[in-house]
Parts: sequence; C-alpha cells; structure tokens
Amino acid sequence: MSNEQVIADLHSRWVFGWEREQGDAPFDFRRTFDEFYDFDSPDVRLYDDFDPEQRVATTAVAYGAIWEPAFRKMVSARHAVDDGPHVVVGGELAASTLAFVARITMPDVVTDIRTTTSLVWHRTPKGWRIVREHNSSKELPTGALDGMRARADLARTQM
Repeated sequence: MSNEQVIADLHSRWVFGWEREQGDAPFDFRRTFDEFYDFDSPDVRLYDDFDPEQRVATTAVAYGAIWEPAFRKMVSARHAVDDGPHVVVGGELAASTLAFVARITMPDVVTDIRTTTSLVWHRTPKGWRIVREHNSSKELPTGALDGMRARADLARTQM
C-alpha cells in the first residue's frame, strides 16, 4: 500500500473513531485514538471550532481532555464521509483533508453538522501519527441528516 493510501485509510478510520452509540463504554480518547495521534511529540497543535471554548491543544492528552466530557454525555454520534480523503505525502510529513457530516445526539438536543478536517501526519517509528489538526464545522438545518445512518453504512461497505 502506498503512503497516500495508508494516510487515506487512517483519516477515514479516524472519523469513525468518533462514533458513539447509546450504551457504549465511557469514551476514552487515548484508548480510541492511540494509533492516530502522536502522544509523545512536543510539536502537536490540535484545534476544532466545534469546541465551544475554541482551545488549541498542544498535546494529544490535552485534546482528549477537551472531548472526553462531552463524548461521555452523548447519546450517540454518527458520521458519514462526504468528501475525501485527499492526501499529499512528502518525506516525513503528510497532509490529508476530508469532509464529513455528523449527527450528534445529546440527552436534550440533536445537532447535525458538516465538518472539513485537515490533518498533518508525521512518520514515527510507530507509524504515521497526527501532529496537526484543524476542523471547521457548520451547523446544518434541523433534520438535514435524516436517513444518514443508511448512507453511512453504505459508504463503509464501499471503502
């Protein structure tokens, strides 16, 4: 498999690491994303504007601390890839972009979003790991993703 294919596969699998179903074990960022993020690098910068405080994490552990509380409260989070991944690789670094849609169900509200995500990957002895992340999300009209689960299941079978 080429480096481009490896990164494309990693980015696609990364999206679905954020999936949650009612009754899942409590969300554990490190356990879920250990193969994706560089937990040892001092060069990590991770940002997602879906974070209400719009923090920039400088470690994977700090990024996990942003998301664990919200993901532990979620009833479900369902995702479908909308575009990509698109990958470029050069030496020890690679970049990938991907757009996805998601339905986030909290106990009191359902939110549909479309997110464009850009990741920078660094080749480490453990494999390719994320050292930069930027996600930009747009909230969609209520109900925009009705029927998304069937589309997501179809997309996964075609990967």
